[in-house]
Amino acid sequence: MDTRKDDAELIQHFLKTRDPQTREEIILRYIPLVHFVLGRLGISQALGADYEDAASQGILGLIEAVDRYDASHGTQFSTYAILRIRGKVIDQLRSHDWLSRGARQRARQLQGAIDSFWEKNHRPPSEEELAEVLHWDEEGLRQAFIDSSHILLSLDTVITSEGDETISLHEILADEEQQNPDTLVENEELKEILIQILQSLPEREQLVLSLYYYERLTFKEIGMVLDVSESRVCQLHTKAILSLRAKLKRALMQTENHTQPAHLLRQASLHRSESISDQGGATL
Repeated sequence: MDTRKDDAELIQHFLKTRDPQTREEIILRYIPLVHFVLGRLGISQALGADYEDAASQGILGLIEAVDRYDASHGTQFSTYAILRIRGKVIDQLRSHDWLSRGARQRARQLQGAIDSFWEKNHRPPSEEELAEVLHWDEEGLRQAFIDSSHILLSLDTVITSEGDETISLHEILADEEQQNPDTLVENEELKEILIQILQSLPEREQLVLSLYYYERLTFKEIGMVLDVSESRVCQLHTKAILSLRAKLKRALMQTENHTQPAHLLRQASLHRSESISDQGGATL
């Protein structure tokens, strides 16, 4: 029997009957979706208790999806469930300040060093150059990347405009079929700038971003492709995002008088969905 059809029939049965046993069966059947979402967010089982906490929130999101799903909206259950799971996990990360003051200071120093290097050399720094500038050893630099990856994950954003308005890499590189026309037009100029910056990154970092945001692979899967550890992929991803943020902010400031990208950022932020979606999908 076609599994997808079987799932659809199970969900339709629950929508009609609200049978508790059917509800439990749906939840158990879709538990793997929780782990898929965690993988897409870069949350690894190597985090131990933090992974379990995130998984628990993801399961709560899945339960909410089962209880609140309305097939009349025309959205597949799996799509709706991913939105609820991802939103629940990110809400938890935002509400828990689980990084120490020292960790946040290291992350700020790392971002500052990358910003300064871009300003002086017009290219992203290598890890060796970062370690030299910051006077850190290999372990210190590795830990700073880990700290920064946690902050990037909790904020889910690459750049910020004025005030509290933000726009994420997911939004700039969103699947065009999933965007409304206004957002699509507003993001085109940002996308052109971003593509130019992406091309200046080291080839391996470009590949990591492409596999993650376009091919939609998890960090673990990317590690298998590149024959490196999952933590190494996380480090490459974080370095690439920090470099993108540094260069993109600078590019927006330089072109503001001509193209008003800051205005585009503010407008794009107004069109953000209240639900957090797991979008990706522009060719890098």
